[in-house]
Amino acid sequence: MQQRRFLELDVFADAPGRGNPLAVVADARDLDAAAMQAIAAWLNLSETTFVLPASKPGADYRLRIFTPRRELPFAGHPSVGTAHAMLELGLVTPRGGKLVQECGAGLLPIEVAGEGNQRSIHVRAPRGVVRSADAALMHLSLRTDRLGTLLPAVIDNGPRWWCVELADEAAVRTLAPDLGGMAAASVATGTVGVAVFARCTGEPHALVVRAFVPADGIPEDPVTGSANAAICTWLHMSDALPARRFLSSQGRELGRDGVVECSVDDAGEVWIGGRTQTVVDGIMNW
Repeated sequence: MQQRRFLELDVFADAPGRGNPLAVVADARDLDAAAMQAIAAWLNLSETTFVLPASKPGADYRLRIFTPRRELPFAGHPSVGTAHAMLELGLVTPRGGKLVQECGAGLLPIEVAGEGNQRSIHVRAPRGVVRSADAALMHLSLRTDRLGTLLPAVIDNGPRWWCVELADEAAVRTLAPDLGGMAAASVATGTVGVAVFARCTGEPHALVVRAFVPADGIPEDPVTGSANAAICTWLHMSDALPARRFLSSQGRELGRDGVVECSVDDAGEVWIGGRTQTVVDGIMNW
C-alpha cells in the first residue's frame, strides 16, 4: 500500500478550529483523477488538494483541487493552505517572498510573509468576469427580501459564484435559506453556490460573508477564499469597495471565526489570504 505525506490544516484561522479545514495529499503523482475524487469523497471536507510536480515553466508546484463531488480549477483556501503545507514540509523555497502555483486556472502568484503558524500567505485570484444568469430561482431560495443596493451577479473566477449583497450584518448572520432550492438554482445557473455579504460598521472587519454550496453536498462552507475574491471583484467593478485592503469575517454561524484578508492592487487584481494552522501532520495509506 502506497504511503504518502498527508496534512490537515485550518485555513484563514489564527488558531485551530477557527477557519476552514483542508486536506493536502503532498505527493499525488501516481494518483489518477478517479483516485483523487475517491479520496476527496472519503475525507468529505469541502476541498482536498493533491500536489504534483509543476508542468509549466516558472511554477513551483502544481495542485488539483477536489470537492467531495467534483474538481475545481481554483479555490482560495486550498491555494493558501497548500502553499502553507509545501513550506511546512520544506518542499518549496520562496524567492523574494514569492511562489508560483500551477492549477486549473493557470499560473497564480503567491506572496509569503512570516513563518509557521504566524505565516501570512496571499494568492492572486484569477481575474473575475461577470456571467449572465437568471436570478429568479436563486432569489427565491434566499427566503429574504432584505437585499442591499448592489444587484446580484454571477462572478466567474474559476468557480462561478452568485454574489448577493444583503441589507446589513444581521441579515447575513440570521439568513436561513432554502438549501434544496439553492442547490437547484446553482445547477440551473451553472454556479458552484451563493455568497451573501453585507457591510459592517464599528468592527475590525469591513464585510461579513456566508457561502452556501448545497449542490456539492456542502450546506455552508466555513470560510471561502474564492467567494470572498468574487465579492471583492464585484465590489471593485461596481466602484463600491470599502477600502483597497480590508478584512472579511466568515464562519461564526458554524462555530468558526475565520478572517480573510482581501485587497485590490494597482492593476485591479484581487488578492485573498491569511494565516493557516497545521492540525494533522502524518502519513496516508491509500
